[in-house]
Amino acid sequence: MTEIPALVERVVTSIAGLVVLGETIPDEWTYVHDLELVWVARLRAVAVEQAAAASAAAPAATSPGPDLATREAGLEAAIERLCEEAARITDPHRAIDWLSTLPQATLVALGEAAW
Repeated sequence: MTEIPALVERVVTSIAGLVVLGETIPDEWTYVHDLELVWVARLRAVAVEQAAAASAAAPAATSPGPDLATREAGLEAAIERLCEEAARITDPHRAIDWLSTLPQATLVALGEAAW
């Protein structure tokens, strides 16, 4: 079963890498850290909500069906692909753009509103 909190923490790690790159532009330092603060908090809140919902909905002794397993594999692949894309960014301005893009794309993958 996919652990949403673990996937979100993978994205948080990618966000941290984007922050390191984005904060090299001195005039954007505050903006970069504001983005990090807001998006990490939102992603972690969603992870907690989804984990609680999944825990409440899942019978204790039942294994996931093929549809659930397919969705989970797709979610894991989507998150991995997003993180790989973020890791390829070398331009600080592009990193700043991705400090919003990565979390929003992650939220969409999780079936949440991206704001």
